[in-house]
Amino acid sequence: MDKLLSVKNLSVSFEGKPVISGISFDLSVGENLAIIGPNGSGKTVLLKSLIGILPYNGEVSWTPHTKIGYVPQKIDADRHLPLTIENLLHAKAGAIGLKKFSVKNSLEEVGLGHSAAKTPIGHLSGGEFQRALIAFALLGNPKVLLFDEPTASIDVSGEELIYELIHELQDKRGISAIVVSHDLSFVYNYATNVLCVNKTGLCFGPPEKTLNAQVLEKVYGPHKYFHHFHHKDQEEHKNA
Repeated sequence: MDKLLSVKNLSVSFEGKPVISGISFDLSVGENLAIIGPNGSGKTVLLKSLIGILPYNGEVSWTPHTKIGYVPQKIDADRHLPLTIENLLHAKAGAIGLKKFSVKNSLEEVGLGHSAAKTPIGHLSGGEFQRALIAFALLGNPKVLLFDEPTASIDVSGEELIYELIHELQDKRGISAIVVSHDLSFVYNYATNVLCVNKTGLCFGPPEKTLNAQVLEKVYGPHKYFHHFHHKDQEEHKNA
């Protein structure tokens, strides 16, 4: 597969203190890269450095003219404003010169109908709001989507629906995805490769070949890795 992104020895520091260091990985067209690691390990910093929001040292090389969509955990807009997701999408569409039907198409792709589009953002459920953020990112026809913990504000019953949506968008559009996640069931079910991060890159490769108890203990610490494997075992038992 054609390489879309190459990262070599990426490091980010704040006020002289290293946040992440020595991270290297590749992303090819159509792949799904999962990034895992404990809270505070630098996963969000890594995503923001990939799209140039944060300064970094090292090499981040995207294929020329690659369009990127970014889906944050949340947005800073006041959710008490009488602002609908349709308003937000029309504002972006106008800014980048897209037709009105692009907004309708993006909303339909993520499963949001007319009613949700007209609902103030403060009245959307966690799952609806996340779908709205994905629709916003889809405007402009990106070739890669970056997700920062897309199920963080969603209940357990809605998590799999969001992961399935990401998978469907990849199949339909042929896009690549980089997804920060704590959910190992997602990593094993959907990810082409996994990048383990805890201030530095601790592993990179196919989940079934890369992840084991020793690696997860190194990533999360000796008292937390069991929870992640136990969750995966529960999912496998439930689906058996």
